[in-house]
Amino acid sequence: MKILAVAALPLLLLACQSEKTIETAEENETLKNYGPYEVQKSEAIPVSEMLTDFAGKTGEETYTFVGKIDEVCTKMGCWVNVDKGNGETFMVRFKDHFTIPTDTELGSMAYLHGTAYMDTISVDMQKHFMEDGGKSEEEIAQVTEPKYELAFEADGILVESKQKKQRTTQK
Repeated sequence: MKILAVAALPLLLLACQSEKTIETAEENETLKNYGPYEVQKSEAIPVSEMLTDFAGKTGEETYTFVGKIDEVCTKMGCWVNVDKGNGETFMVRFKDHFTIPTDTELGSMAYLHGTAYMDTISVDMQKHFMEDGGKSEEEIAQVTEPKYELAFEADGILVESKQKKQRTTQK
């Protein structure tokens, strides 16, 4: 009988308390690495610094940088567009076609490692990327010229997402 009373005591104490969950403005970061290269957050430079360093170069340069995700491939998660910090973006393709979740939150900070280079993007490839990004047929039809622009091939990406902390209070 004593064993039953001892076992029932914690249940009785829990039943006498009620809990209330409160979402707070505080956020908790969650980090997730994708790709064959494990990106180190501490090695990343700001995207603006990477762009300044690469400006005018024609060869390939290796960087680890941090920037905000502006768009994610909606078909497979095999590329992202990163905010340059001035309202413009550039595309980051993933080496060997590794992927990130297609529902990765826009505005998430991303730490990327890989190679920057200049590339000519054909009309067909631009249209393909726009389709993957969920653009309208009208927007896609406006593409009529190849573009020569900065390209980045990442072999690793560390995505930082924010989650609201929950605080439990006793009533």
